[in-house]
Amino acid sequence: MHDTVWFEIQGIPSVMMASDEFVDAAEAQAGSLGLPAMARAFVDHPIQDATDEELHAKADAVIDEVIAALID
Repeated sequence: MHDTVWFEIQGIPSVMMASDEFVDAAEAQAGSLGLPAMARAFVDHPIQDATDEELHAKADAVIDEVIAALID
């Protein structure tokens, strides 16, 4: 989250990504860091024990959302 804020402050469009377990925490932290409208994308939880194929599927599920946020 802090990296995303830093990039945004530098004028570099960014999207914070995490698993959907952290939706509420991301919303709270984005607000406390001064960027409540920060672009965020969430993949299905969990990710730490996912296979390469599962990770690719999770990424495929949000890629359009990430691209849209970056060009918006």
